[in-house]
Amino acid sequence: MSTPDASPRVANVIGLGLIGGSIAFGLRDRGWTVHGDDARADTLERAVAVGAIDVTGLATDAEITFVAVPVQATEEVVKRALADTNGLVTDAGSVKAPVAAACTDARFVGGHPMAGSELDGIDGADGDLFNGAIWVLTPTELTDDRALATVSAVIRSLGAEVVALTAERHDQVVAVISHVPHLTAAMLMQVASDRAEEHAALLRLAAGGFRDMTRIASGHPDIWLDICSQNRPAIVTALDGLIQRLSTIREVVDTDDRGALEAALTGAREARINLPGRVAHPENVAEVRIPIPDRTGAAAEVFTLAADLGVNIANFEVVHLPESNRGVAVVLVDEAASDLFKGGLIARGFKPAVTPLV
Repeated sequence: MSTPDASPRVANVIGLGLIGGSIAFGLRDRGWTVHGDDARADTLERAVAVGAIDVTGLATDAEITFVAVPVQATEEVVKRALADTNGLVTDAGSVKAPVAAACTDARFVGGHPMAGSELDGIDGADGDLFNGAIWVLTPTELTDDRALATVSAVIRSLGAEVVALTAERHDQVVAVISHVPHLTAAMLMQVASDRAEEHAALLRLAAGGFRDMTRIASGHPDIWLDICSQNRPAIVTALDGLIQRLSTIREVVDTDDRGALEAALTGAREARINLPGRVAHPENVAEVRIPIPDRTGAAAEVFTLAADLGVNIANFEVVHLPESNRGVAVVLVDEAASDLFKGGLIARGFKPAVTPLV
């Protein structure tokens, strides 16, 4: 006797631009039924026409709702999604502290897919956009353990690597690696444009490294107005650090201090070479089973500890023991990092068990 096919999983996506549209395509490619909503009626119609969503409007009983709207509107839309649906809610904004502080429902898990494209809008959306991308989650001590595990699993199914940070730490990090680089590229482009009025050949000669460094300045200005407003403290701090470094290197160049210049360039080169990459041998993993203490936010603590230690989590789930109501986090990590991870867990009061899978 054959077993009937399981009903498709149902998701909502609010905001059907590049990121929201790509999430919708990715979920549909994996068999989900996707409901969609957007503030622009023409975008919503286009999303249906191109096959990004199945149905317009939100499904109350959707398993998960993705909010992919401008950061200035994220808090309001997340609250609406929590009120209007029964499932989990996550967002895709690049600033996390304000929404984390405002949305304390245990069903909410803040998120930020660090992916993009030269294309824009629903017509630039691609279900494979997140393959190999980092997707940051920002759970809090109030986040439900199973909510974190489920959102993480769904995101991994889209091809992304999940990293967990606190909301505040996330905003500090992206200010340095994303927000300030964009502002720097924009200002460098303005310097070149100003000089081009004096030297007509300058922009015609611009190529190679200059074009690579200023490419991100071509991004749409509107989203950056909101980002700079929402993440102002972290961006200002990062700009202060950059300005200080530029002032130092200006003095080094002005005084022709070749030793200091070589040291600065060598240090930067070594830091660039040593940027962390993916796990070298993902097949060499260890399973770490971690009984979850009876305290809120314990699973989030496990996740953020891994990020602090630089340990890549290849998989994460929470299972519940049939003989009790206690949960166990089952985590797959690079075997080479398992001792470091185990030590960090023990230092924080966890009792992990590590089993190599090779």
